[in-house]
Formats: sequence, structure tokens, C-alpha cells
Amino acid sequence: MTDMLPPSDLDADADILASGTLIAIVDPLCGWCWGAAPALTRLAESGVRLEVVASGLFIGDRPMTPDFAAYAWDNDQKIRALTGQTFSEAYRDKVLGQEGGKIDSGPATLALTAVQMREPEKALAVLHALQAARWVDGLDITSEIVVAEILRRAGIDEDTVAAFLAEDEGVIDALNQRAGFARDLMRRLGARGVPTLARVTGEGAVRVDSRILFEAVDKVVERATA
Repeated sequence: MTDMLPPSDLDADADILASGTLIAIVDPLCGWCWGAAPALTRLAESGVRLEVVASGLFIGDRPMTPDFAAYAWDNDQKIRALTGQTFSEAYRDKVLGQEGGKIDSGPATLALTAVQMREPEKALAVLHALQAARWVDGLDITSEIVVAEILRRAGIDEDTVAAFLAEDEGVIDALNQRAGFARDLMRRLGARGVPTLARVTGEGAVRVDSRILFEAVDKVVERATA
């Protein structure tokens, strides 16, 4: 895609809008975003400036219904076949099959935002730790207590964990700003879902075909920065 968005029209931090930045718009409860984890890791390790922004797609308090669980599991198998990422039986039983379970990325998104504000160099690792906790270990990352323990295991400072648990006003404001930025960027670039990948140039932001996150992982750096 070649739709352009002038940086001056975007309300976001200057670092996100620095020329050459790759912006990955995600949600911690998005299975396709878990499928993209190896590609995002490769991009980050290449030295490319990578900014992960959570869109808030699944923030809310929606119940986990049998119909949604069946839909999710079917979709997860497609992602696993394409990417090789793990979607375990523990996840199927304990998350999709949890009685009274819910669909809410709010706690995980707030935790990610707290890390991005205070320990930004650990943000991508924390995102992947949260994702692995859900899809590999079968943990409920809609629970604040569970998410706090994942942060601690990921080596996050206790002050950051405390800010997350206390729902620090500054962290909430940052979450809302980043989510609003992500949704606005998606709208302007004609993107409908996550993950969405965009590259900031001197002239604006250009949408990058997100299929490279799944189908060309070995060439993802070359294709994302071309």
C-alpha cells in the first residue's frame, strides 16, 4: 500500500514519528499478533527502530462464549499452520474453556504501556511474555494478578509493576493516547485489523503489507525497510 499520512497530522511522540521507524500496531489478545512475534523479534534484533503500539482492539469486558471459543480455536489453527507458533491444549482448556472467562486486553495493554513508559527497552519482550503466557502456558492474562506476576518474571522493576496495579493516571493517559494514535493511523491508511505495519518516511507514514510478518520472516527486514 502507498497511502501516505503526513507526520504533522499525527498526535504522538516524536520518537514514534522519527523517519525510518517501523510502527507495529497490535493487541495482546490478537492471535495473529502472536503469530507475528518471530518476525517482530527479527526486526527488533536487526537494529531497525521498531515501535509497538497497542490499539485497544480487545479492551472491554466481553464474556468468553462457546461460539467465540470455537471460532478462536479454528482461527488459531490457521495461524499455527502458517507460522509454527504454539497454541497449546492448556490454552484451549484453561483460557478458551474457562467458565466465566472474558475477552479483555485491558490489563495486558495497561501493563505493556507501563513498561513502555518506564522501561521501554523491555517492551517487546514483555509483549511476547504476555502472549506466551496465554497461548503456550494457558494463563489468564485478563487477570491483573496474573499479568503482574508475568511482569515480575520478565524482570520488570517493582515500581513499574506497582504503577500498573495502581492503574496510575499517567499510564492510563498514555494508553489512551497511544490507542487513539493507533486507531487513527489505521483509519487513515485503510487498515482494518491487527497487526498493522507502517513505515515512517520523510514524507509521511506508508502502510507495509503485513503478510511479510507471516510469509517472509527470513526476508522481513529487507521487505519492511525497502
